[in-house]
Amino acid sequence: MIYDLSMLHFLREDKAERFLKEAAAVESQLVVFPEAFIGGYPRGYNFADQSPRGKESFLKYHASAINVPGSEVDRLASMAAKYKVYLVTGVVVRDGYTLYCTVLFFDPEGNYLGKHRKLMPTYWERLFWGFGDCSTTPVYDTPYGKLGSVICWENRMLLFRTSMYGKGIEIYCVPTADSRDTWVATMRHVAIEGGCYVLSPIQFCRRKDYPPPPEYLYSHTEEDVTPDSIVWVGGSVIISPHGKILPGPNYEGEGLFTADLEEAEIELGADSKCAPKGEAENEDVRNEIPKAKFQFDVVGHYSRADVLSLTVNNRPLLPVTFTSSPSKIKDDEEMDECKDI
Repeated sequence: MIYDLSMLHFLREDKAERFLKEAAAVESQLVVFPEAFIGGYPRGYNFADQSPRGKESFLKYHASAINVPGSEVDRLASMAAKYKVYLVTGVVVRDGYTLYCTVLFFDPEGNYLGKHRKLMPTYWERLFWGFGDCSTTPVYDTPYGKLGSVICWENRMLLFRTSMYGKGIEIYCVPTADSRDTWVATMRHVAIEGGCYVLSPIQFCRRKDYPPPPEYLYSHTEEDVTPDSIVWVGGSVIISPHGKILPGPNYEGEGLFTADLEEAEIELGADSKCAPKGEAENEDVRNEIPKAKFQFDVVGHYSRADVLSLTVNNRPLLPVTFTSSPSKIKDDEEMDECKDI
């Protein structure tokens, strides 16, 4: 199940729980929320502005991010347990004074599984988000397939996609902020290339989802913008391993839609008018991954490791490392003090 949803510019877990409850009502086992769903995508903020106003804007955005681990993570984990779902959600994480666009993973027992930090923030995102590394590119075994996530324009990074295929990803979650009509073509290509299911929830936002003016101006002028004006149109979609559209894309409003991979039928939620059935309504989806891999296995029989190969540095890339542990340093300092005496 994926959602077309507005973002939360300040953490309001109540909205997340409301939609998880709705998903559980249709017996969903996996729920995926959009990029920066918690913490918010700061569309409209001018972080290139180094004036006191611009710095104050970043201070507010920094305050709306979450800590990992932290109370917000605990709350999300408890929701996953309460509604018995795997939960994959976009968040903005605060690590010291740097923010990271991140995806968090939870299992139905309420365990926080881990995170993926966006490797390459896109364009102006580099003003306010830091860079991830390949130490946080997990793929998790689940009863429904190997689960992982690649965020937004990371999907244009061919080598990163290949690294995820190398980990055997089967349920490829793509939280994004890209609502252009070209995005569906990108997702269809990824599904075909990887022989995997692609679930891409995309932000749908109205002006009222952002702070009001004059504190926050969505654009230089808001003369033609009302609280109900659509400022980000969504387009969430689920794609089969053969590149066929299951439900979506949805450009009409917030909504949920599900693909039942075991019974090969597409179910629509309460907002089904926003989520039309796609091309693959009667497709036998349970066995589609082996069928797709039979035709094209990008890291298997269709690879040529004798001429083309990829080496991934999956070690944490830390700006500061210490050769001794803090406790060792403390012991050495105490010994020096004794010598002085």
